[in-house]
Amino acid sequence: QLQAFGGGLVQPGGFLKLSCAASGSGFSINEMGWYRQAPGKQRELVASAIRGVGVNYADSVKGRFSISRDVAKNMVYLRMNSLKSEDTAVYYCNNIRGTYPWGQGTLVTVSS
Repeated sequence: QLQAFGGGLVQPGGFLKLSCAASGSGFSINEMGWYRQAPGKQRELVASAIRGVGVNYADSVKGRFSISRDVAKNMVYLRMNSLKSEDTAVYYCNNIRGTYPWGQGTLVTVSS
């Protein structure tokens, strides 16, 4: 299963680091992404990391978010800096095609 954690309430301009643990058989973190779903909006891919290729970011988070993987620990991370109110959403991890079972996600609320 995929379990995202590390969310919480943060003030605008603050930072958070999200973690995603992939456990059980059948999970590979070679091609992983972080997604988010804001209230009333569709889920969107905001960051992806592909082994041997590199990383990619949505324009809305480019320069502020950073995705990384720890293959030995089967973990994926998302460092989020300079957070804005529009970053408020439930954040999920999944492969870049979104074909693994979705976990519950972790809520990030950016508010003063």
